Amino acid sequence: MHRKKKSRLNWFYIPAVLWMLGLIAYPLCNAIYLSFFRWDGYSRNKTFMNITNFISMFSDKVFLSSLKNTLIYGFACTIIQQMIGLALALFLNTKFKGRSLVRTVVYLPIMVSALVMGYIMYFFFQYENGVVNDIVAWLGGTSFDWLGNGNASVAIIVMINSWQYVGISMVIYLAGIQGVPASYLEAATVDGATGWKKFRYVTLPLLMPAISSSVIYNLIGGLKLYDVIRALTDGGPAKKTHSLATYITNRYFDAERAGYAAAIGVFSFVLIMVISMMFNVYFRKKEVSL
Repeated sequence: MHRKKKSRLNWFYIPAVLWMLGLIAYPLCNAIYLSFFRWDGYSRNKTFMNITNFISMFSDKVFLSSLKNTLIYGFACTIIQQMIGLALALFLNTKFKGRSLVRTVVYLPIMVSALVMGYIMYFFFQYENGVVNDIVAWLGGTSFDWLGNGNASVAIIVMINSWQYVGISMVIYLAGIQGVPASYLEAATVDGATGWKKFRYVTLPLLMPAISSSVIYNLIGGLKLYDVIRALTDGGPAKKTHSLATYITNRYFDAERAGYAAAIGVFSFVLIMVISMMFNVYFRKKEVSL
């Protein structure tokens, strides 16, 4: 009887499986197929190129720059979000007036589309009539072309993405901290542990599941960063701020090299999957069972 009931319940998985196959498996398989061809993305004619598209990537300076930027966006944003998110969670775990308001303010940027956020920030950092340059001029300084400098643009993108999504890390860590049993902290206090030692030897080890979730979530988001780059710099200046995601769009639509764009997409998928799995395995070993 139990097996029949379980068998009936399994039928409810079919819509979800079909949805996943239609939106993930088919596009991925199609991208892998196209990556072996030279195709402009529009015509019916495709030329089989074997693995030429994959080999060409590593002699493409813009691709290598995009790969470097992708790793910077992924790891720099993740590190900043973990540090600030954990600090905010520890601060907001204490009782003070206006705590709910602070939580709302920190989390609020997530409610704004990343594309919209990019356009908003463009008006802050543009050279002429930009808010930042207006403030600099008011303080007696000289205006700077923030978005006309590759390194400055990359740093600005990291800053904006980190600020917008730090609220997710804050919420994850706050839930983890509130899940630490009070008896553990009380026992550490009785043993003479200070605030830092209680955090280092009690709270932090028990936060490993939260750290794992936050790091992997933010890392994947940073490695596939697209919207804010598209709105803020569109890969410029001189293609110095492209991520792999934005460079795929550039090669497909601007250069009409759909096969090459598909190869970059496949490479990007494998890169993100491998990095995510490595971190997942690492943190799983570190997790502490209550």
